[in-house]
Amino acid sequence: MADHAQHDEREVARRRQLLEIVDTMTPWLPADVVAGARRDLEAVGRRLDLGIGHRLVALVGGTGSGKSSLFNAITGLEVADVGTVRPTTAEPTACAWGSDAAPLLDHLGVSAQRRYRGEAALTGPEPGQLDGVVLLDVPDHDSIAEGHRAQVDALLPLVDLLVWVLDPQKYADNRLHTEYLAALAGRQEAMVAVVNQADKLTSEGLAELRLDIARLLVEEDLGKVEILATSARTGEGIEAVRETLRRVSLRSSVNRIAVWDQLDPVSRALLAGLGPAPQPGVDDDAAATRLAEAVGVGAVADSIVAAVRRGSGVTEIREAPPARWEAIRAEWLDAQAAGLTRAWRTSIDRSIPSAREIGEAAAAAVRQIRLGGIARAGVLTRMRPAALEREVESQRSAYEEAALAALRTTVGQLLAPSREVRDLLTQALEALRVRHREVSTSR
Repeated sequence: MADHAQHDEREVARRRQLLEIVDTMTPWLPADVVAGARRDLEAVGRRLDLGIGHRLVALVGGTGSGKSSLFNAITGLEVADVGTVRPTTAEPTACAWGSDAAPLLDHLGVSAQRRYRGEAALTGPEPGQLDGVVLLDVPDHDSIAEGHRAQVDALLPLVDLLVWVLDPQKYADNRLHTEYLAALAGRQEAMVAVVNQADKLTSEGLAELRLDIARLLVEEDLGKVEILATSARTGEGIEAVRETLRRVSLRSSVNRIAVWDQLDPVSRALLAGLGPAPQPGVDDDAAATRLAEAVGVGAVADSIVAAVRRGSGVTEIREAPPARWEAIRAEWLDAQAAGLTRAWRTSIDRSIPSAREIGEAAAAAVRQIRLGGIARAGVLTRMRPAALEREVESQRSAYEEAALAALRTTVGQLLAPSREVRDLLTQALEALRVRHREVSTSR
């Protein structure tokens, strides 16, 4: 049997991922975005702690409505308070199927002595039919004063279905409207009206009562709320109520949907706070060419040509002026940080080596290329112009290709730290663009 008290792995994993993003990205996020995300994710954590797999069904009604008898009839248990003279429910009673729903019932103030498992009933719903449902017999709204408002406030944000149990003689009670109906006016799918003790009415009386209740619901903007008729004594309508609960068990809980509705806005806020995604950045081939120009690879290649043709010496690489390296570094910074927020640009700036270090690394890379094999072409080669040109081009190309390859490697090494910063942003943005609702299926 599945334990519906377990957190859904997707919601837990998504919250953990967002917390990790907040922790990692804090240096690049506005302080108010960080504070808001942590606050909202803490609220999500509290909801997850209650168990988002539960579907909470609450029986509400006034004294004498037969609410507790209905609870017993639905569950197949004899546990809810049923009196012979002015019956009242002073404390909440709960029946859970599929799990003990302990965190949720703790939150709702249901004592351990008034919690029951539906599987314990010898009669009632078929095994597994209502897994995930928690049925709550709420204290009679007109029987207690102290603490009732707090119970209502804790219940309403979590209730998946409110079963409005009506006393045929007291169904128009204004306090019930104020405390429950008005709060759920936008959630007609989360309510059903039950005319209890229907066995005490004639068929004509029940029809007239249904019409009057329908009128009342229309006045409360709840015209689509289903109206059922039941009798806990005869069993009339009990299966219809159980079927309503079964339908509730098949849909995502209010608590789960609330988690979705909190996770996605956190993602959007973090996306906005991090700013745009990195643009392509520095092209290694182009950057290597710029370094080659700065250290004079072309001049060295020309001297190699002269050495092959005439046996002259090979030119050493030159020391470029500091301004040249400063310009190259500025180009790299602009390319790596194009379009990013100031915070990201600052981090990338810090991760790119200094102009002096760039120059030293470029010179060192080129100096490592061996030139000892370059010598003047032989007499026979020099006597054949075509052969000489092939030899010249071969020597020039080999050096230039080796120089550019070494400088591409150097560019990659010099820019690796800034690319790690950019990758950090890219990965965070990709994770945040996944909408949790799209990857969560209704359950």
